[in-house]
Amino acid sequence: MNVEERLARLEARVEISELLARYCFAVDARDIAGMAECFTQDGSFGSIDGTMTATGRDAVIEQFHTRFAALGPSNHFTHDHLITFDDTDATRATGVVNAHAEVVRNDQAMWSSLRYHDTYRFESGKWRFQARALEFFYYLRPADYAEAMLGPSRNHANRTPHAADYPESLATWRAYYTARPRGV
Repeated sequence: MNVEERLARLEARVEISELLARYCFAVDARDIAGMAECFTQDGSFGSIDGTMTATGRDAVIEQFHTRFAALGPSNHFTHDHLITFDDTDATRATGVVNAHAEVVRNDQAMWSSLRYHDTYRFESGKWRFQARALEFFYYLRPADYAEAMLGPSRNHANRTPHAADYPESLATWRAYYTARPRGV
C-alpha cells in the first residue's frame, strides 16, 4: 500500500469511528434525521436472534420508532472497535464494536452490554452503516445484575428472561470449556 492509500485508510478509520459516535448521540437524542444519515439507503438493522430486522433506511427508522415506544431516556457508549477493510473495494469495511447502554425500558431502569456486528459502506461522501446487527451479553435491571451474571439467562429485555447471545454461543468459548471444564 502506498502512502496515499495508507492515509486514506487512516482517514476512513477515523470517519467510521465518528459514525459510531454520531449513531449513539442520535439514538439518545431521538434525532431521527441524524439516525437516518447513519445508514445507507439499502441499510439494515437487526438483532442476531432475529427479534429485530429491518432493511432499507425507512424501515430501519420505523423499527426505531417501535423501539422508542418502549424506551425512555438512554445513554449509549461504545468501547473497543475492530475494523477490517475490504482490500478489493475501498468503499467497504466490516467491524465489531463492544458497547454498553443505560436505558429505561417499559418504565424500568436497565443496563445492557452488547456487541454490534457492522458492515460499513462509503455512500454519498460519507461512511455509513450498510448493516448493523446487535447481540447481547446482558440486558437487565441493575438490581438483577449480580444474580443474573451467574448463569446464561442474562437477557431480561422481555417479560421472560432468556439466554444471552454470547459468549456461551461462541465456538471458541465452547471449545475452551470442553477442553478445560470449569471447577476441575
